[in-house]
Amino acid sequence: MKHKWNNRLPMFVMIGPAFLWMAIFVLAPLCYVVGISFLSKDSSGGVMFPLTLASYFSLWNESFLTIFSRSLLLSLQTTIICLAVGYPFAYVIANAPKKHRGLLLLLIMLPFWINSVIRIYGWNTLLRQEGVINSVLMSIGIISSPLEMLYTDGAVLLGMVYELLPFTILPLYASIEKLDRSLLEAASDLGATKPHIFTRVIFPLTMPGIFAGSIQTFIPSLGLFYISEMMGGGSTMYIGNLIKNQFLSARNWPLGAALSLLLILITLVLMKLYTKVGSLEDMA
Repeated sequence: MKHKWNNRLPMFVMIGPAFLWMAIFVLAPLCYVVGISFLSKDSSGGVMFPLTLASYFSLWNESFLTIFSRSLLLSLQTTIICLAVGYPFAYVIANAPKKHRGLLLLLIMLPFWINSVIRIYGWNTLLRQEGVINSVLMSIGIISSPLEMLYTDGAVLLGMVYELLPFTILPLYASIEKLDRSLLEAASDLGATKPHIFTRVIFPLTMPGIFAGSIQTFIPSLGLFYISEMMGGGSTMYIGNLIKNQFLSARNWPLGAALSLLLILITLVLMKLYTKVGSLEDMA
């Protein structure tokens, strides 16, 4: 018995700190949020008993459903644009000489060295009515009055794409870089044109990277409330902003907790779908 305990001790030493970290900073806060979601809001902005499902029933409010649908649409648009823009980038990097790939990947990751809020604020400065873009366009006579580019849904979409594009490019690069080049040569020898090689060989073989990039873009875009606040102002409302407002402005913590759990549930479903598709790819 003592010998078995001695064999297991190194495993406990390695797993223990990670388990403790997860228990304190992940499991405990999650249980706290779950508990709050079943309480009621009191007059002072706190929470009180009795237990109730009122917050969950409130999720079916028509205005909330509209915000959910707009958030999902924004995330879908962000994902599609990031895939359309990121795939050519990843393909060029994967096919570049090996001595240049590291530099190209560094250029992709370079924006992460700067705080994301500062980078989004830079776009805010560029797009505002008195910003650089409007000033240049007016000075060369293309427009006669400033364009309304900031505080629109389009500005929010631009900010999302800019912020999440690297999360799409990196999985795509990893998938394209692993392609067996002999398959491409075989397809070419059999008379396949470049469009056919892409649609029949390259695209199907890089589907794991496409799906991984899509998940890594879609999920974060649901909760990046600071982008919609900085680029959309008060004219846009998405699920991330709604959750933040319930906790900080409306002081309705039970409803904010219920909304947070809904977002977590969506994330878990997407992650389960990702692992399912990944297992199917391994079997194939």
